[in-house]
Order: sequence, then structure tokens, then C-alpha cells
Amino acid sequence: MAKTTIKKTAKVADTVRPSVAGADERPGLHFLRTVAGRITTPLLPDDYLKLANPLWSARELRGRVLEVRRETVDSATLVIKPGWGFSFDYQAGQYIGIGLLVDGRWRWRSYSLTSSPVTSKGSRTITITVKAMPEGFLSSHLVGGVEPGTIVRLAAPQGNFVMPDPAPASVLFLTAGSGITPVIAMLRTLSRRGQLGNVVHVHSAPTESDVMFAEELSAMAYRHQDYHLVLRSTRSQGRLDLARLDEVVPDWRDRQTWACGPEAMLESAERTWAAAGITDNLHLERFAVTRGGHGSGGTVTFARADKEVVVDGATSLMDAGEAAGIQMPFGCRMGICQSCVVGLLDGHVKDLRTGVEHEPGSRVQTCVSAASGDCTLDV
Repeated sequence: MAKTTIKKTAKVADTVRPSVAGADERPGLHFLRTVAGRITTPLLPDDYLKLANPLWSARELRGRVLEVRRETVDSATLVIKPGWGFSFDYQAGQYIGIGLLVDGRWRWRSYSLTSSPVTSKGSRTITITVKAMPEGFLSSHLVGGVEPGTIVRLAAPQGNFVMPDPAPASVLFLTAGSGITPVIAMLRTLSRRGQLGNVVHVHSAPTESDVMFAEELSAMAYRHQDYHLVLRSTRSQGRLDLARLDEVVPDWRDRQTWACGPEAMLESAERTWAAAGITDNLHLERFAVTRGGHGSGGTVTFARADKEVVVDGATSLMDAGEAAGIQMPFGCRMGICQSCVVGLLDGHVKDLRTGVEHEPGSRVQTCVSAASGDCTLDV
């Protein structure tokens, strides 16, 4: 746990008016907010808007949990109604960040959207499906402890694990466990667009009862004769050996493939597709960052917030800042999207994946970097 030493709390950040997501789409409402901001200074109109409707916010995206539907014994789908400023023009396969207030602290994680953008616009809702992990505090809380009506914070959809429109002529989905979550959004979208043709989907789970969306997948395979579903129970059949993929999908080399699941499966897929000389046909989505080491730790100074935090060498700079109450920029939290990059003003930090040390003047990804001695960040 990070030890926090607060030197001085800057009050300017609480009264600086932020840019508003969605302002270009709704200029009339944004104009009214601007007028309201001028007559309510130094308070922001956001302070009054949230009294009328918790989903109205000029500072951040928010949402309300409408429903929690159990999928399996350890997973659930959350139906969320986003507030003002959320764009429903996302792509199937993308993810969002979700923040939940637990024990007085906002906890953040990123989850794939399982809803289809084709239907989200009409319903004005989105869904995420979360699997409770033994080491995942927030995932367990989302699955078992969130009540309908709970207000959450949201980060805009992002991610490159998407499918082009129109879809390729032949597709292979290779998923395991909760890796099916971005793919179910693709399947739902393809089905609604009438493009679900010549698709093979190989999905692995410990048992049949552990398969998320099992009934929907079976119904989809029944309705669409060109969608071929292959379910594999790893407890009875063992894990899929990609070296023997020809036995399951003989024409896999000719298909565009989207794969999501445990790191070992993805690494095996990378080797298999590379050996076949068709790496361009493989599209991967990773849910966790692979860390190769840690820094030495030290005192992290957040220059703009005027705060200091003493951390060990395994705590990411993002976690350190959030533990101190600083609103850190973030995106995937996995070292992929570059949304969390900030300037390193002084000292050194280490990339937890590669062990590379960054020097003053460089820009660092705070979600996968840790202090390597005392350092100062431009945030």
C-alpha cells in the first residue's frame, strides 16, 4: 500500500472549467452550460447539475447501472445507461473504463463492451460482462456487489481489436474464458447487419456451465448455418493445441482470425501464425500486461497536483497517483493505448514490462511504469 505525504493541495484544479465531451454534438446545451458556468463561478455548473440528475456532468462521463444479469456462477452482465456526452458510435470489440466508488475510493478497470453499437443507439444503453477473478477486487465487486441504480464513472470507448465493415469473407474467432466478451459484441453486430457468414468460432472453457452466453451462442449457430461453433471443455478435453488446429479448422490459414483469451493461448497463436507466415491474418486482444520486473521505488512528486507519494518499485505510477487522490489520465491500463502518457520532469522511472529506464524529458506510460528512485511527473 502506498504511503502518501501531502505537501499542499492545489485548489485551482477544482475551479478550472474542463473541456466538455460531446460539446460539438450538442452546441445548444453546451452554450447553456457555458452561460451557467459564468454566473456560478467559482463553482462549476457540474456541482448543480448533479443535484438535478447524477448523470449530468461536464467534468466526466457517468453512467447508471440499470441491471445486473448473472451469466455463469462467477460472471455477470451489467446494463449501464451512460449520461450526457457518451458517444454510441463505438465499434464492436472496443472496451471502456469503468470507475466504481468502493470504501470511499474510486476503483478503475477496463472491460470489453459486450453490447452491439447497432442496438445501443436505440436503447441508449451499453453492457459489459465481467468475470470475477480471485485476485480482482473490482471484478468481484461488480459481479456480486453492485446494486441497480449505482452511479459509475466511465471512460470513452477505445481499442483497435475491431472488425471492418463489411466483414472479411471468412473469419475465425479463437476465444477462451472471458476472452469471449469482445467477440460476442462482434457476433451480435454481424448478426444484426446480416453479415454473419462463413464464421468458425472455437471457444474453450473449463466446463459447459462456464461458457458465457451459452444459450445465445447455440441459438446463433441454429439460426445461421454459416456460423460454426466449436465448444471445448478443457477439464475433460484439455486445452486446445494450436499445433493441431488443422484437425479443428482445416482452412484456418485462409481466414482472418480474432483471438482473445489467456496469455499462453495468445503467445501460442503468435508462434503458430508466424510459423505459417501469415501474421497479418491474426488480430489479438490482451486483457493483462506481462510484467518483467520492477523499479527500486522512491518518492514520486506530482508537480501540478503538488503532492508526493512514497511507493515501492512494483507499484505503477498510475496506481500511486490514484491512491493519493489525483485524477490520472488513463485508458486501457494495460500499456496499449497510450492514453496515460505524461511527461517525466525529473528522475528516472522503469517500464515494468521491458525493464527499460526512462530519463528526464521523456514521456512515460504511467500504467506500466514504476519509480526507479525519486522522480517528478508533469501531472
